[in-house]
This record gives sequence, C-alpha cells and structure tokens, in this order.
Amino acid sequence: MPDRVLGSVTVPKNSGWASTVRKGQCIRVMGRSVVDFVAFNLHDLTERFDQARTKTNQAKLFISTGDQLLSKLNKPLLTIVADTFHEGRHDLQKGMCSRKRFELVAAGLAHRNFIEGVDPNPKRPEDIPTHGCYENLSEAVRPWDIAPVDIPSPFNIFQTMRIDADTGAMFDTFVRPKEEAHVDFRAEMDCLVALSACPESGRGQAVRVEIFEPEDR
Repeated sequence: MPDRVLGSVTVPKNSGWASTVRKGQCIRVMGRSVVDFVAFNLHDLTERFDQARTKTNQAKLFISTGDQLLSKLNKPLLTIVADTFHEGRHDLQKGMCSRKRFELVAAGLAHRNFIEGVDPNPKRPEDIPTHGCYENLSEAVRPWDIAPVDIPSPFNIFQTMRIDADTGAMFDTFVRPKEEAHVDFRAEMDCLVALSACPESGRGQAVRVEIFEPEDR
C-alpha cells in the first residue's frame, strides 16, 4: 500500500514551522532553496540535534541517505532515508541567519564569501531583512517553551558550501536544486522538528512539508 500522508503544509519564504513526528513516521522536506532544520527529543526537549556529534560520530562533513541526525547525547533522532538533491550537498557547518547577522554583514563586521565572488546581501539599512531563520525558528518552537538560545545550530538542507581543505575557509555558493528536490527523514524517537524557509537575502522560496507513515510500517 502507498505511504499514508498524515499532514502537509506550505511554509512561506522567511517563516518557520514546527510539529511533532512520532517514532517510525517520516517527514519530507521539499523545495529549491535553503531550509534550516532542527530536531528535539519530544519527551526531553533539552536533548536536541547537535552538528558536532552528527559529524564526528559518522566521520564526515556531508550527510545524505543512510546517515543520521544525532543529539548531543549521541542518540539518533532521525535517519535520512531519501535525498534527491543531486546538484550539491547539504550543510553542517554554518549556523542560521538573523536580523543581527544581516546587520553585521552589511556593516562589514561579519563575513560571508561566495565562491562565485558575488555577495547578494543588502547594504542599505532599509533593505536589510527584519528577521531571518533565528527569529523564524524561535517563533515556531515558542509553543513548546523552548528559549531562542536553546535552539541548536541547524542542518541546512539544500545549502551547498565549499570548504578549502588547507585553510578551512568557507564559501557560500548559489548551488540549489534545479527542480524541486526532497529529503525524507525517519524518526528514530518521538521528535519535535522545526524548520525555517530561509530568506536567502530575498532569494528564498516557500518550501513544502509532509509527514507520512511509510508503506512498510
């Protein structure tokens, strides 16, 4: 029998969304622009996704099908069971954008370098976005009483970075899915998941999300 869709939603550009996903259920994230994605143990919200454990325990900087999102307690929260982003790689290095970061970049006090050599960030105060993924995720998890400072650095879906192997320099890129791509995660425990449809300095797009029961469950 086909997968049973339990819910679906379109998340507008530069906005956030959160929901519970029960063990064994799957969540599909679909789109063509960056999605900042985080997860928590639903029954202990202090246990949350950790970039460092996810990289170190799997000994890789880039994760895809078959890899897991791990908590700081070294427990698997979610497993990637499908990934159709073939043009690039998802990011596990950067944090999330915010109003403050936009301001710092515009003032030259924080850096953002593009491998293409073009920085699309606005420079005029009136053009700086009033909020970003930090604010979006903060608002999305507010009903669960999670403080903004307790939101972990995200798994940045559809964001391809280039990392210089010798210097460690990080470069953003404009590499995105040419057509709508999706990543499917299977919950390894009851989870709270949250995401932000990144504004990408005005270049972002809405994303679609589905929660479903897999056909083999």
